[in-house]
Amino acid sequence: MPLAYDFFLHYAYVILFLWVMGEQLGIPVPSLPLLVASGTLTATHKLSLPLVLFAVVAACFVSDSIWYMLGKRFGGTVVKLVCRLSFESSTCVRKTEDYFTKYGEQALLVAKFVPGLGTVAAPIAGQTGMKYRIFLAYDLAGALFWAATITMIGRFFGDVLRVHPGALSWMGHFAGALFVLAIIGLVGYRVWKQQAFLKQVRTSRLDPVELKRMLDGGQNPYIIDLRHPLDYLPDPRVLPGAIRLSPEGLMQRSGEIPRDRDVILYCTCPSEATAAKMAMKLRQNGIYRVRPLLGGFDQWKKLGFPLEEYEEKAVVA
Repeated sequence: MPLAYDFFLHYAYVILFLWVMGEQLGIPVPSLPLLVASGTLTATHKLSLPLVLFAVVAACFVSDSIWYMLGKRFGGTVVKLVCRLSFESSTCVRKTEDYFTKYGEQALLVAKFVPGLGTVAAPIAGQTGMKYRIFLAYDLAGALFWAATITMIGRFFGDVLRVHPGALSWMGHFAGALFVLAIIGLVGYRVWKQQAFLKQVRTSRLDPVELKRMLDGGQNPYIIDLRHPLDYLPDPRVLPGAIRLSPEGLMQRSGEIPRDRDVILYCTCPSEATAAKMAMKLRQNGIYRVRPLLGGFDQWKKLGFPLEEYEEKAVVA
């Protein structure tokens, strides 16, 4: 029996616990291949299915509880930190906030199935003030549902291999190499996807100092605040003259956005993710003078530039 395979069988439950906990804490080590492999081994009775599920759910309990407590105490700061650790930081904040706004605690039941949501859901639950016992009930139910689904997929493959003993022997010899290749493939794809997105963002961002100079010079840029309602809680103010729109509202009213003025979008996402995505969508709709604000709301505020109380305004072309 190959050494790596033997080692995994001997310490499987500990490895599962530490690996899944590490992923849920934000370390970019995808656990999907490990869960599938564990499920395959349960079909041959080399691992116990209940113990596999227990190890995974226990790992989620520890990591998610930590993030929940940090989110409850430090709010959006922790949420942004989690997303910076994630390879899905281009989407995870806005997507998770939208899930919580629409589904509440029930979002936790499916969060781990959606790339970028599994880790960030816990601190956002804490940030929103969800009671810990409610969070824990839905989070653990979601973790068990996720673990059971992925593991049973692996068990199905294990049942197929058990019918073909030659294939099972072959898998035993090459399981370690296949597992490593699967991990490298998943990580490589996520890195490529993230870098491609960041490259698009970097080419179009507007520096806050430049925007301040435009405002001081009497120019009249059209500024849009794309922050999620949860992001208004720490500070509801906006940049001078800004209007608030959700990404969906912005696209619905894109025909009202002026074409003869600079359009500046800002948010509080890591790497200006939401603002950058919406800027690209507006350009596809023929609005070319649109740019995301570098550092978003947080960087503008950090530089001490002026903010104002928000007054509802109409979108005027």
